[in-house]
Amino acid sequence: MQWNEIESKWTQMRGAVREKWNKLTEEDLHAINGKRQFLLAKLQERYSLSREQAEKDVDAWQKGVTQPRTHATGGGV
Repeated sequence: MQWNEIESKWTQMRGAVREKWNKLTEEDLHAINGKRQFLLAKLQERYSLSREQAEKDVDAWQKGVTQPRTHATGGGV
């Protein structure tokens, strides 16, 4: 998923963002409004991260939320 897709689905993505980074407040999520640069800035502020670390964390999270989810199928029906 490209960032523009995350931005366009921000309302749905907010829960996943909050689950990953629970120090972000509802006000933070509202202010971020799907903007990657705003998310990076808030992560730096709330978690005392360097810009580089915030970018690594967001990239890893983005990759994780965009991986197709597979369900193992059981044996016989």
